[in-house]
Amino acid sequence: MCSFRFVLVFFGLAFALPTIDPTLEEHSQTKRQLGLPVNSVSLPGSLIPPVPGLTEVINNVAPTLPILQIPTPPLPGVSIDGKVLWGGGLLSLLKTQDTGFYFDVSDPYEPKFWKSDRALLASIADEVVAKPDGGFFITYLGSLGCSRHAPCLRHLLTSYLFLLVGTSPGRLIETDASYNIIHQWPEDIDGTLNILEEQFSPHGLSIDFHRGLMLTSDFVIPLTVLKPSLTGIVRANTLRLWNLATRTIINTITIPNGGGIQDVKFIPGNPEAAAIATAVHLGQVWIIYPYRTDEKGKPGLARMLYDFGMPDTTAVYSTFSKNGRFAYFTFTTANHVAALDITNLDHPIRLDDPHEKQPLIGPHYLKLTPDERALVVTDYFVQTNGIGIIDTPADYKVQYIDILPNGGLYGGAKPHSSVIFDLSDPWHPHWY
Repeated sequence: MCSFRFVLVFFGLAFALPTIDPTLEEHSQTKRQLGLPVNSVSLPGSLIPPVPGLTEVINNVAPTLPILQIPTPPLPGVSIDGKVLWGGGLLSLLKTQDTGFYFDVSDPYEPKFWKSDRALLASIADEVVAKPDGGFFITYLGSLGCSRHAPCLRHLLTSYLFLLVGTSPGRLIETDASYNIIHQWPEDIDGTLNILEEQFSPHGLSIDFHRGLMLTSDFVIPLTVLKPSLTGIVRANTLRLWNLATRTIINTITIPNGGGIQDVKFIPGNPEAAAIATAVHLGQVWIIYPYRTDEKGKPGLARMLYDFGMPDTTAVYSTFSKNGRFAYFTFTTANHVAALDITNLDHPIRLDDPHEKQPLIGPHYLKLTPDERALVVTDYFVQTNGIGIIDTPADYKVQYIDILPNGGLYGGAKPHSSVIFDLSDPWHPHWY
């Protein structure tokens, strides 16, 4: 008997959704909504602020620059009712575009672009968690000193916006049930002082709505990934433990020499509300106990769970089985997916073969299928093509890995062939 599964995969690739035969103004408005320059080149509304009568002229003669033409959503998420999909424009700062993009997926076979927005204090959208009553929480890695809604003198001093934004501190963005941005946390004095005192570059985000706890993990200062980087990549060693009810920071938790705490997730069903955080430089995963106290008597104790022996792999991302028994991790530049049985956190059991050469190139995002019989893994996408320090290899394919009854990994499959649609110019698409 054959069974069929429908899987909607929202890739972190450039996208454009043209309508059929629009008028010229409708054509232009659609492209503006998507952050596309009207004439499909990269200067207007991108590297310099719009100046009536000037940038339009430049647009008509400017060559296309070697930067991303449209937004690149890294870690999309769907609303609690499954009707709205959000994707963040990770590199929207390069073109002063909006940073959040919303799609109507009430019919998942025909997703429709709905609207976009941007945070006034933050840039580099990343992780998203749906709120039970509608809306999202979203981590933004970097700051944003000025925008089209709040212009500043610095816009006139340089045409390269990415030299002005993407520093610390970032923000935790919250939307309401209508998906309008309503807060950019922290907003209290103590919280603001906290994120100014020590690097706040939130990437990972996990929320225990039942216990009223949130954890964010600090990864890198985005600006330092782009050239010229005078300092090299500045990675963080911290997480923030939050009170969900008040949206305030309870404590800053440090993983010594962590070198980028990319991901954090509460373990499903854990009686202590324990979470697992990934330390990229160390190649380790750590447990965070929010109800245990640290050496200063503050909530939030961190201890090492497992050392995978794969340091400095650019990125380490995680996912869990629904019962919290199995944990899976991607080590990007090691081209490896690892698995742990974490039934006993004092004695985790490794389920993958550390010496196996897996047929993967740049694995990053991963998620179990609803029946938990397979693990879907997609490539990392950070290929800055000369404008940045990081260029991770990828084969642009999805890996579909079988899960054994004991939680281990078995086999896997990739698409046998592929068809590529180039929509960089939505009115002159190419396919091959």
